[in-house]
Amino acid sequence: MNIAFLIGRIILGGYWLMASFNHFKNLNYMSEYAKARGTPSPKLAVGATGVILLLGGLSMLLGVYPMVGIVLLIIFLLGVSFQMHSFWKMDDAQMKQIDMINFTKNMALVGALLMLLLLPHPWPMSLGIG
Repeated sequence: MNIAFLIGRIILGGYWLMASFNHFKNLNYMSEYAKARGTPSPKLAVGATGVILLLGGLSMLLGVYPMVGIVLLIIFLLGVSFQMHSFWKMDDAQMKQIDMINFTKNMALVGALLMLLLLPHPWPMSLGIG
């Protein structure tokens, strides 16, 4: 079971790291998108959320301060879901569907992260810091 947990951590931690790198690589594009969605200080918001994703991803991948990393990711997901994927405000049917998929995916990830908060520490096969 420890191997399965490690593989899950690698996959989930990698997901957050990829999202972080995407924030930095596409900072200008994502800032324009955030601005169009009414995000205050969009470039700062995209950069800050990129840092949150990086810290959360590393935390999960390595098992370093996992509670802190999980809480950061939950805060990110709740904020981005309601700000960027508010499907109930959309008029265009296709955009509404895309945002609904992203919103519900994010809520499922929040649920999974909440369950991870209940796991005993240190995590199996982790650095065991924090």
